[in-house]
Amino acid sequence: MSAQFHDSVLLHSGEGKLSNKNNDIIDRRSVLSGIGIAAAAAAGGASTAQAASSGFEPTRHAEDAWLDQMEGGHRAFLDSSTPDGGAVAMLYANNILNAHTKAYAGAQESDYAMIVCLRHYSTVFGFGDEVWEKYGEGFYNVVGFADPSTGAAPKVNLMQVQGLRSLPNRGNTIESLGARGVKFAVCDNAANVISMALSRAGFGDAKDIYADFIASAVPNSRFVAAGVVAATRAQEYGYSLLYTG
Repeated sequence: MSAQFHDSVLLHSGEGKLSNKNNDIIDRRSVLSGIGIAAAAAAGGASTAQAASSGFEPTRHAEDAWLDQMEGGHRAFLDSSTPDGGAVAMLYANNILNAHTKAYAGAQESDYAMIVCLRHYSTVFGFGDEVWEKYGEGFYNVVGFADPSTGAAPKVNLMQVQGLRSLPNRGNTIESLGARGVKFAVCDNAANVISMALSRAGFGDAKDIYADFIASAVPNSRFVAAGVVAATRAQEYGYSLLYTG
């Protein structure tokens, strides 16, 4: 597989019902103020301090090393699993970069290491126009994504169309974001599943379809074993996770 760039825990602590008696309320407040907020949280579950001192170190794998090679003082991983979510991820990538440079003194877009993940049904946005021309009807049936201007199956990757503002990406394209340093992680697992679905629908041999997907990967992207794995590994490398749909 090519390695080139071309795929909370909620701390729930239950509290018993407070007594209606004033003395009980006063006693409880006294205890909380005495032991402190951090200790009170620890009483109901694992505290942040405990988690930080647990000694856990994530296992590193060579396949994930690219996550640590992207430059930038801030790290963001925008995760999407639907066509609309993929488009929204590109809008949010633009918004993050714009807000950062406008609101922070001396800030530059290069301050960000930013990845947009295309997995599950948004995976199809990781493929070039030649694939959409060939399999667009199949994508329409499998993923349920239509060209908003026609209501029919798209014949090109609409996330690469300049000036198109009828989708949630609001004109932000793979090319325009790539020029600003954004990378795209494309789910290899979903690419395989979609190729098999297209094969069952009569579009040819699954291996040939998958080969077309790999060969047509959009610029500034790379295939990852699975988008869901990339999302978890990115957090182990200090990326903030933002799920966009």
